[in-house]
Amino acid sequence: MNVIPATGALLVNRVFDELSIGETASLVRLVKPDDIRLFAAMSGDVNPAHLDAQYAAGDIFGHVVIHGMWTGALISTLLGTELPGPGTIYVGQDLHFRKPVAPGDTITAAVTVREKRPDKRIVLFDTRCTNQRGEEVLTGTATVIAPTEKVSLPRIAPPEVALRRHDRFERFLHDARDLPPLLTAIVHPCNAEAIKAAIEARDEGLITPVLVGPEHKIRTAAEQAGLSIAGLRLVATEHSHAAAARAVDLAASGEVDTLMKGSLHTDELLGAVIATQSRLRTERRISHVYVLDVPTYSKPLIITDAAINIAPTLEQKRDICQNAIDLLHRLGIARPLVAVLAAVETVNPAMQATLDAAALTAMAARGQITGAVVDGPLAFDNAISFNAARIKEIVSPVAGQADILVVPNLEAGNMMAKQLIYLAGADAAGLVLGARVPIILTSRSDSQKVRLASAALAKLASARRTSGLPTP
Repeated sequence: MNVIPATGALLVNRVFDELSIGETASLVRLVKPDDIRLFAAMSGDVNPAHLDAQYAAGDIFGHVVIHGMWTGALISTLLGTELPGPGTIYVGQDLHFRKPVAPGDTITAAVTVREKRPDKRIVLFDTRCTNQRGEEVLTGTATVIAPTEKVSLPRIAPPEVALRRHDRFERFLHDARDLPPLLTAIVHPCNAEAIKAAIEARDEGLITPVLVGPEHKIRTAAEQAGLSIAGLRLVATEHSHAAAARAVDLAASGEVDTLMKGSLHTDELLGAVIATQSRLRTERRISHVYVLDVPTYSKPLIITDAAINIAPTLEQKRDICQNAIDLLHRLGIARPLVAVLAAVETVNPAMQATLDAAALTAMAARGQITGAVVDGPLAFDNAISFNAARIKEIVSPVAGQADILVVPNLEAGNMMAKQLIYLAGADAAGLVLGARVPIILTSRSDSQKVRLASAALAKLASARRTSGLPTP
C-alpha cells in the first residue's frame, strides 16, 4: 500500500494511470474552538449545537460539536491537494457521520483508492476519519475524475484568517436586561427604521417605547415596517419640532426616562434639549460618546466628542471628559484611563490641542476632573499601543491602555470613529450625555446589535438617576 502524507512544499498530483488500488493519503488536524467559529462564519450555519455551550449541554451529545461538514472538508482537502491532487474533478460523495467531533479531538482523515474505471477516468475512494482513540467519526465513498496531465506546483500557504470577536457589548446587554424596561420617548418615529429600532429594543426588554410625533405618519411607518404598535402609548404632535419639544417635556416631568432619536435631524432634537426654557439642561455641557467594540482592541473604547461640539473650548472639554468618565463609572469601570489626544505627545505652544491636553491633565490632578486617570497630550498610537509608547519612551499611566479618547475637535473625532467602523470593523453605539436624561442616537446604517447596545447603554446610564443618586 502506497501511503502519501499530506505534507511538502510542492503539490504533485497522481494522474489516472499512476493510481493503484489501495493507494492512500492522510492528514491530521486538531479541532480548535476557532475552527467552529470560522466554519460558522463561512457557511452561515449558526446551529446552537455548534456555538452555544449552554444549549449544547442539554442536547443529545451533552457538549458543543463541530459541524459535520468541517470533517467532510478534510476529505475534499486530501482529494484536491494530495490524491489525486491538482486537476481532480470531485464528482460525488456520500458521508456517514459515526460519532460526534468536539474541540480538542485530533482527527485523522484518509482517502484510499478502491476502484478505477478507465473509460471515463473515474476513481472511487474509500473515505474515513478517525479520532485520537481510533474511533471512526466519518466514513463514505468519494467519486472523482482523475487528472491526465502531470502537475507539480508550489504549495500555496493557506490564507491567514483572524476571528473578529464582537462580544464586548454582550455584558452591557446582559446587565441592562436585568433592569426594568426604560420608559423611552421615541422622537418622531416616522420611518420604518425608527419604528423597527423601537420595537427591537422593546422585544429585548430594554425599553418601553412612547411614540411621539404625527400620528398618521407614525402609523404609516409601522405599516411599512410590517410591525404592530398596538398597546404602545402614542403622543400626537403636529410635526418634528413639536415632537422634540414634547418629548423633552415628557422627560423633564419624569414621564419618560430617556429619549431616542427617530427620523428627525439630530440638531433638531438636541436644539430642544438645550433650549433656554428646557428643564433638561444642566450646568454640564452636553456631549456625544461613541462606545466602540473594536475587534483588535482588548476592551470597549470611547471616543468623545465626535458628533456635537465642533471646536470645544478647554472648559467644554472638561465637561466632555467628565461626561464620559461618569458613563464608565455606571458601566462598572471604577477608574477609567483617559487619553487626551493631539497629533504629538509633547506640548507645543503652536498647537492648541497640546495646550488643552496638558491643561486637562493638570485639572484632573487638582480635582477639577474626578474619578479617572487623565494624561495628555498623547498621539493616537501611543494611547492605544503599548509598543508604540515603548518605542517612543513615553512614560504614562494611560499610554497603551486608554478607555477614553478625548479628541481635539469634532472633525478629528468623527473621522477617527468612522475609520475604526469602516476600516477596522468596529461596532459603535452612540449616546448623548450631560442632560438630565441620556439620549439615544441611532443611525439608519446601524446594525441591530449596535441599536440594541445604544439602548442598553442608555438604560445603564440612567440607573443612577432612577435609583435616586445624583445625575451629573
